[in-house]
Amino acid sequence: MTENDIIAAIATAPGRSGIGVVRISGPHLEPLISGIVGKPLPPRRAVLAEFLDARREVLDQGIALYFPAPRSYTGQAVLELQGHGGPLVLQLLLKRCLELGARLAQPGEFTRRAYLNDKLDLAQAESVADLIDAATEEAARSALRSLRGAFSKRIDELVQAMIDLRARVEAAIDFPEEEDEFHGPADGNDGLAALRSRLQEVLTASQQGSLLREGIQVALAGQPNVGKSSLLNRLAGEELAIVTEIPGTTRDVIRQSINLEGIAAHIIDTAGLRESSDPVEKIGIARTWTAIEKADLVVLLIDATRGEDAADREILSQLPTGLPCIKVMNKIDLHGRSPAVDRRGGANIVWLSARTGAGVDLLRHALLEVVGWQSSGEGLFMARERHVQALRQAEANLERADQHRGRHELFAEELREAQKALGAITGEYTSDDLLGEIFSRFCIGK
Repeated sequence: MTENDIIAAIATAPGRSGIGVVRISGPHLEPLISGIVGKPLPPRRAVLAEFLDARREVLDQGIALYFPAPRSYTGQAVLELQGHGGPLVLQLLLKRCLELGARLAQPGEFTRRAYLNDKLDLAQAESVADLIDAATEEAARSALRSLRGAFSKRIDELVQAMIDLRARVEAAIDFPEEEDEFHGPADGNDGLAALRSRLQEVLTASQQGSLLREGIQVALAGQPNVGKSSLLNRLAGEELAIVTEIPGTTRDVIRQSINLEGIAAHIIDTAGLRESSDPVEKIGIARTWTAIEKADLVVLLIDATRGEDAADREILSQLPTGLPCIKVMNKIDLHGRSPAVDRRGGANIVWLSARTGAGVDLLRHALLEVVGWQSSGEGLFMARERHVQALRQAEANLERADQHRGRHELFAEELREAQKALGAITGEYTSDDLLGEIFSRFCIGK
């Protein structure tokens, strides 16, 4: 495969629809256009056309759009054929493109070419997939802001500030007799403090953006018959799990996604944790612990009518170290207590009734608080975990630079490494392996 191949793919989702799109990109598309449409196409104008097969018989009728290079999505010549959305019709049209010299596009190959031809930077390219995969309205809006360059602009501003600081410090190294003119060490230290502050702001916003993209995995755990399934149903707003008075009703993991202020929370209802000789229940309990190990936080349900007992404390002791946990004292409708949140001693305890819904909103807010979600406002951009890690690496470099005050060569080297970490976000410093990993996760046709 080379970037000079002509690539083609069906760009619309599988299944029947009113309109289906076949997208083609590559150099010198004129022979392919002639073979399918039978006539030249004016640039950037929708043309009603008949799509022809090898025998010049009509396959379909629709709209043809031609975008000459470099004014196209990929930076190469692009042809879009918008016909009827029947799967067979689209496959025949795609087959005709392949007969005329195109090959089937790989996942994300159109967007990869847009990146390689400087139509998008890497962060913008990733936001294309994030926009398609967005699970909430806030996530979609944030992905669009990233696609339009909001995140890249913040990174570019940081990189430029870093370059300016490096220039001053390295000038002081190369021309020590002119240090006063270049405002070397003192100005470098002052500039570093401002740079670290700006980097922290972007890191905080990126962590919020990462939460928007990834969502959170929440495992509901506890002894049998404490109300886990009732709470799942209450959070989801529908009867997803069977609820009975018989302990051990839930035998397998049940998953449901809900929207928490724009965050996709993936709630996992699990089998009750207890000693059991039932082989089926034992499998469910094993799956419960597997789900807990993969979760971002655990909601441990406790029957408020009996209070926390030895079995509850045993479950707590077995939770993975460092895994956030919210205790839910359920069944307050039988206990006589009002809904409340108790944070004494650093604990997160929510008193609620899954049956009546009293206090469930308190749990929703507690979930967001534990994972560090803050009100997003209008300026939040989408970010990925790799972006957060790169920013943390740059933060560590700047912290080490701060420790090298007075040692200008080491100071400058840490600035260079921090700039390299930031450059990996937008693709200035990016390996081919990383590009392959990123674009392989895209859908075909995008």
